[in-house]
Amino acid sequence: MLMLGPFLVARDGRLSLRAPHLRPLIRYAWRGRRCLAELSADRLRLLALAGRIPSTAEAAADRARAVGAVLALRAELAGLDLGLLPDHRVVLRATAPPPEGAIELLAAMTRFALRLDAPLEQLAAAGIT
Repeated sequence: MLMLGPFLVARDGRLSLRAPHLRPLIRYAWRGRRCLAELSADRLRLLALAGRIPSTAEAAADRARAVGAVLALRAELAGLDLGLLPDHRVVLRATAPPPEGAIELLAAMTRFALRLDAPLEQLAAAGIT
């Protein structure tokens, strides 16, 4: 068996948790951004922390430009959900059907990461990193 994060991968590619107390999620990074893939019985949840909007105490002039970029991007996104966390971090999310095995899980993680490229570039241009 091969280990993949909290999972054991069987010869046929099926995933099982290594221990019952482990959360079925894999943390990874894409272009310096923290990402995660969390598996449940009915879906795969994918998430990326895209950056942080400056607070008014840090860079008030940059804040308006960053908020405008987030609002504009939210209207353009297809297949991704854009959210704002209480600490001003911008998060990009997607869901997918639960993968049948390790290959499908890694493929879904890769597709999600590649979909992040354009939104991450737009956010970075607005000072959100």
